[in-house]
Amino acid sequence: ALCAVQTQHGVCAFEKISSRNKKPSVSSSSASPHTLKASASHKKMMSSSSTPTVTTTNNNAMSHSSSNTSSSSEVLRGGALTTRTTQLLHTLKVLSYFALWYALNVIYNILNKKVLNDIPAPVSIGSVQFGVGAVYAYMKWVLKIAPTPKLTPAGKTSISKVGIYHSAGQLLSMVSLGAGPVSFTHIVKALEPFFSAAVSALVFGKWMKPQVYATLIPVVGGVGYACMKERSFSWLAFNCAMGSNVAFALRAVMSKSALTKTKTNYVGDNLGPSNLFGVVTIYAFLLSIPSALMLEGTKLIPLFQQALETTGKTSQQLIQAICVSGLFHYLNNEVMYLALSNVHPVTLAVGNTMKRVFIIVASVLVFRNPVSKQAAVGSAIGISGVLLYSLTKQYYEKLEASAAEAASAASSVSMRNAKRK
Repeated sequence: ALCAVQTQHGVCAFEKISSRNKKPSVSSSSASPHTLKASASHKKMMSSSSTPTVTTTNNNAMSHSSSNTSSSSEVLRGGALTTRTTQLLHTLKVLSYFALWYALNVIYNILNKKVLNDIPAPVSIGSVQFGVGAVYAYMKWVLKIAPTPKLTPAGKTSISKVGIYHSAGQLLSMVSLGAGPVSFTHIVKALEPFFSAAVSALVFGKWMKPQVYATLIPVVGGVGYACMKERSFSWLAFNCAMGSNVAFALRAVMSKSALTKTKTNYVGDNLGPSNLFGVVTIYAFLLSIPSALMLEGTKLIPLFQQALETTGKTSQQLIQAICVSGLFHYLNNEVMYLALSNVHPVTLAVGNTMKRVFIIVASVLVFRNPVSKQAAVGSAIGISGVLLYSLTKQYYEKLEASAAEAASAASSVSMRNAKRK
């Protein structure tokens, strides 16, 4: 700041102070009396003018520093505003994802149930819906809307397993939805966290705290109470929904493994949430074709012709309804992946729980399926248990993570002390 301030003579104040303290290059022994006199006069002049110059310089420097502080405060205030705006935009984005996910899911479940009422061929309908999603994902890559994913050999193996479980889970859900009311299927599917915990413990050896397992008691009890003596109870719908829970639990664990990038587990490039679901859908479609041909291959055409006669719809209308339901199935899951990639796992659990409530309410309003008081109470207990399970699980995971961090820090300190010794 001192060097930057110029005096009225065009000389830097720092240079003036330095020149005042600088020794003359001419020695006193060789200098003439005239020179010494001139030098003394010059020193006196510099001495008289140095004090105000420094004062002016310091004042200017203080003024400059004050202006810098003021401008820094404005930058900080502007930065804070920018941070708040960013947080607000992120919150709005996540809320829009959840709202769109719920809307698409409700629409899909209603459209899907209507299609199954017209054509009771759930495995074949599910396979066609996978095909619609596979075409949609492939066209996004062809048209450069999304980057094309690149899989490693290990990635192909991992994601093909995810595709197997996704295909099995969805097809079993389709059979359950075709055999009973939408509300009943989603009441049973509220047990999915229980199966996720069982799969993690028995198959992968990942055990949780006893308190977490205790929260599953109201889940099982609530769903059991809701299904007991239910007027619309169907063993086929119940068993298929339970099988779907197992398949989706395995899918969740395998998806987490596929998305974990390590040196020994690198699945590929351009595999964000949307692209990952696209690849999984393609595998699920290819795997569902043999099941559809084997289970309903000979019945599909007669069922389609019967639907033309009983519903009064044209073949174009029926095909269009199947394709639209398939498109909503894919979009619903794609938006779910986008939403859940931006939120905490607790929010994920809350979102899944609330989603089932919306679907049950919407199905009751659209299809007028009666729900007994017992089923409503049991559903409320079961869904509340799911939320309690998710919150308890996350709480103990945080405690374990904090303990691991503390142990790591203590180990680092002990290692440093050992090196010093």
